[in-house]
Amino acid sequence: MPNLSNIKKYASHPVLLGTALLTATGLASRVIGFFYRIFLSHTIGAQGVGIYQLIFPVFALGVAFCGAGIQTAISKYTAQAVGAGHSPQACLYAGLILSVSLSLFCMFAIYTGADLVAVTILDEPRCGELLRIISLSLPLAAVHSCINGYYYGLQKTFVPSVSQLLEQVCRVLCVYLIYRICESQGRTVTAAMAVWGIVCGEFAGVLFSLTVVPLKKCRERLFPCLRRIFAFSVPLTANRVLINFINSTEAILIPICLKSYGYSNEDALSIFGILTGMAMPMILFPSVLTNSVSVMLLPSISQAKAQKNQALIHRTIRRTIESCLVLGFASTLFFLLTYSLIGQYLFANTLAGIYIRTLSFICPFMFLSTTLNSILHGLGHPTATLVLNLGGCLLRIAVIWIFVPVYGIRAYLYGMLASQIATSLCAVYLLNRSKDL
Repeated sequence: MPNLSNIKKYASHPVLLGTALLTATGLASRVIGFFYRIFLSHTIGAQGVGIYQLIFPVFALGVAFCGAGIQTAISKYTAQAVGAGHSPQACLYAGLILSVSLSLFCMFAIYTGADLVAVTILDEPRCGELLRIISLSLPLAAVHSCINGYYYGLQKTFVPSVSQLLEQVCRVLCVYLIYRICESQGRTVTAAMAVWGIVCGEFAGVLFSLTVVPLKKCRERLFPCLRRIFAFSVPLTANRVLINFINSTEAILIPICLKSYGYSNEDALSIFGILTGMAMPMILFPSVLTNSVSVMLLPSISQAKAQKNQALIHRTIRRTIESCLVLGFASTLFFLLTYSLIGQYLFANTLAGIYIRTLSFICPFMFLSTTLNSILHGLGHPTATLVLNLGGCLLRIAVIWIFVPVYGIRAYLYGMLASQIATSLCAVYLLNRSKDL
């Protein structure tokens, strides 16, 4: 019979409970987002989805610059303050000052330069309006990120989890409401509808977070905390911006090189929208399981390393590889059997099904790469994972630049497969060579 005291102990453990809560809400958000993608594919079409997806590289860079490293810094110093018996409010306020200031600067830069960015970088003038709209969400995203970091530092995940789910629900409801209004008035539905949904979702998440966060009077001096958070966040932000910049370059180059292949602007955007807005979200759907495993692997491996428990590390790595391969090949088989039905009945797009069939082969390697990167982090090799990720991105960019203008989108699909195989095999090689094993 199970020991009730042990069950209660594990159920109340902040890391396990927090991970379970984040996983549950993440899965719910992923399911909602999946059906939301189907809705968008039917309402704004493949070309509209392509235009919508094209603005996210710019938005991701803005978010990374404004809050990526600052959120981690707030989490770190909040946990330290609580451990030392001090009030953590100064960490939150200092982070908010830095992040919101940067976000206002980014919002102004994107809003005023939207048309220039749309024409010269994205090569799509219709993205100008969308960039102006999405820039309004940057200060909201900054506040949301800081409050989430504060609660992660307290090892309390209820507020970040609920705010994430609330943000997704409000985004979908607002887009559906705008769609119904446009439909009743006989107005054309465009990608701007989906971008306004992002702004409304961020606003709902921030409103909830500000309602529950205890905004007490700060007893600590803000300047020393500002200095610590700034110093800690700079290298983290630089790394995140670098990765996002390379990922953004990859996304922006796809439609440009498709036009070099011979597609019209409309066809290139449609193919880009089908790939990034329909096929890839479908392929990534099972990764919610491996992402949850990765969250739990890092502290587990770190603890085993601290205890010098080599047997546990070996056993964890072996079971991780076996589980990821089983899940990956099962996902590949599922997509190979259902790609036609998914494309035809879910997205009403035959091409989406064809892309899903080709991309299905990356599942085992993608899942394996994600979890092995987490193990490398746990063993204290973050630089190795950064190099692996950058190498994979650079390989895909080379494929886009050299082969897509000659062979079309199929070259990029094969390049993605080659990239995932290379990064996962390199991760296995690094683990075998690691002195910690």
